[in-house]
Amino acid sequence: MTVLLVDDSRLARTELRHLLQAFPDVTVVGEARHADEARAQMQALRPDLLLLDVQMPGQTGFELLASLETAPHVIFTTAYDEYALQAFAVNALDYLLKPVEETRLAAALAKARARISAPVPAEAVAAGPAEEAPLAPLTAQDQVFVKDGERCWFVKLADIKLFEINGSYTRIHFENHRPLIPRTLQQLEARLDPKVFFRANRQQIINLKWIAGIEPWFSNTLKLQLRDGPEVEVSRQQSVRFRELLSL
Repeated sequence: MTVLLVDDSRLARTELRHLLQAFPDVTVVGEARHADEARAQMQALRPDLLLLDVQMPGQTGFELLASLETAPHVIFTTAYDEYALQAFAVNALDYLLKPVEETRLAAALAKARARISAPVPAEAVAAGPAEEAPLAPLTAQDQVFVKDGERCWFVKLADIKLFEINGSYTRIHFENHRPLIPRTLQQLEARLDPKVFFRANRQQIINLKWIAGIEPWFSNTLKLQLRDGPEVEVSRQQSVRFRELLSL
């Protein structure tokens, strides 16, 4: 497991490097003092894991993640109070309060080790501004990093039941959260797995695995009930495609 240390404090990076010596399967491949260095190091080194400081000069750790298209798994390191961090770090892999204790570091690394060695590795992908270059397709097991105001989440795509247009943004439905991201449905559709995600109409993309019920609707269209979610009306053209997609 390769690790990149991202922290503006040289003392903090030195302490983490020292603590990580106790874990023979972990290799520190580099260090970065701020977001710009971290972006360059990630591109060159492709680490499995970031140990990422939250508060840094320039961009914060969260702003760094929101600027990325692809990122490693992340464990936050922070001097924030536990409860303050929980307010905007929902579903993160883990976080470590400074000064970092070896037992907490061991537990966080165990989570990272299990995630990285999973049969289908989850890749954290930022839901930030689109890039012009072609982007790799995403699987249902990939993660997205979502930032909406002060709140941030790591969300597995399989857990997202619905994407829908909201003005010039797209609203994401997962659990009881409804954050907005600066992406269009066209941009998302180009990257989502068509075997899992289906364009129901001009405003909505649904996760097929969250469908709880299907019923005929007006003019030979369909209405879908999403599990723990809203009803979605499928357009006439897409109703034809939906029947073809799911028929034997």
